[in-house]
Amino acid sequence: MEMDMHSINNIRVMEVIDINTGVKLGYIKDVKVDCENYKIISVIVPVQKNSWFSKIDVIEIPWEKILKIGVDVILVDNYIIREDA
Repeated sequence: MEMDMHSINNIRVMEVIDINTGVKLGYIKDVKVDCENYKIISVIVPVQKNSWFSKIDVIEIPWEKILKIGVDVILVDNYIIREDA
């Protein structure tokens, strides 16, 4: 069985889309990794803000919620919005 492999650089240029709403969430900015178990925990997508002085919100998508990594998009089922300091 052959597995599809993607580098971090490749998935960072793919648009992340919520399959429930069809909303384009943005592009992956960062990845959380469990170094002891060699697993990706979640991916981080910044949220666009209208104000220059507001805090930056990010969407943290658990790896289990990524349904499909295609040729140019990543489909996700659910996500959490949190504030970054």
